[in-house]
Amino acid sequence: MNWYLAVLKNYVGFSGRARRKEYWMFVLFNIIAAIVLGILDGVLGTRIVTGAVDAFGKPQAVGILGSLYGLAIFVPSLAVLWRRLHDTSRSGWWFLLALIPCVGVFVLLVFLVLPGTPGPNQYGADPKTLPDPS
Repeated sequence: MNWYLAVLKNYVGFSGRARRKEYWMFVLFNIIAAIVLGILDGVLGTRIVTGAVDAFGKPQAVGILGSLYGLAIFVPSLAVLWRRLHDTSRSGWWFLLALIPCVGVFVLLVFLVLPGTPGPNQYGADPKTLPDPS
C-alpha cells in the first residue's frame, strides 16, 4: 500500500526515476481496484449502457465508479510510467510506442520489465539507493 501512496504523493512528478517494484506495485493495486470497482458498479447498478455491443451481441456498459477512478489515476499512472522509463535511461516519450499497433505495447512492456540503469543516469540518482517507502 505504501508503494501506491508514494506514487500518489508524487502525483505529477515526471522527473526522476521509479524502480520496477514501485511501478508494478502501483499497477497491481490499480488492477485490484478496477476489479473491486467493477463489482461495485455491477452490484450498485451504477453502469451506463453505451449502445455499443461486444462480439457476442451483448450491450456494453461503462461503470461510473470505475470511470471516475480511472480519471483520478490517469496523471499519476502516466507520471510513474514516465519515471520508470527514466530508470532504464530512456526518455518518457518512449511511452508513445504503445500507439504502434501490435508491436508497440510489447516493446514498451519489455522496457518496463528490464532492470534500471545501475547508479545515477541523466534522470537522477539510482532509486535502489534511496530508502524504500514500504
